[in-house]
Amino acid sequence: MATLDINRDAASKPSTSRSVDLKLEVIVIPVSDVDRAKAFYTRLGWRLDADFTSGDDWRVIQFTPPGSACSVIFGRNVTSAAPGSMRGLYLIVADLEAARQDLLDRGIAVSAPFHGGGDVHAGLDEPYLFGSVRVSGADPKHGSYSSFASFSDPDGNGWLFQEVTSRLPGRIEGGSTTFASTAELAATLRRAAAAHGEHEKRTGGHDENWADWYADYIVREQAGQPLPS
Repeated sequence: MATLDINRDAASKPSTSRSVDLKLEVIVIPVSDVDRAKAFYTRLGWRLDADFTSGDDWRVIQFTPPGSACSVIFGRNVTSAAPGSMRGLYLIVADLEAARQDLLDRGIAVSAPFHGGGDVHAGLDEPYLFGSVRVSGADPKHGSYSSFASFSDPDGNGWLFQEVTSRLPGRIEGGSTTFASTAELAATLRRAAAAHGEHEKRTGGHDENWADWYADYIVREQAGQPLPS
């Protein structure tokens, strides 16, 4: 059975030779019907940033998912890729069920939660980060990076939700904890509250310094550091 081997030492050593920031801000997706695609991404609740046209031969539309620093662009004569050929577009979420329910409430079809099956080569499912085996249900160990759900736009461009609650070391500096939305902060506070409840059970009483404990938990979780007990 294959295992996921993460080099944590390498992950915790960011490059010190960077001379220029490289910000991934736009992904181009191929669609066949621009207006139909626009209606779909509007229905998702994403922010419409632009809809520019020049005659009948060129049009570009840009949408940005909530809390994202990266936008998507589609239109007419903006890519030579075949419509629907874009796969593996990942949307990182702090709460997979909340993200799924939001789509369902909007009338968008989305898969049930799934996780990896260990043997990445044995399955017949459409490949994703953990191979081609999709086991029904969220990761039973509730591991960060390990639970997914998928959906597609009308052309078949494939999107996936990936639940990330704690980053691997080196992804976020401990002193620069940020949240992209109130929903993301609320989900983090709920996890901190549950963990703090277990902390108080172990210590046998009310923790008057709960605010400090919450703050330490939240910063450590985002930075991928050992969580307080």
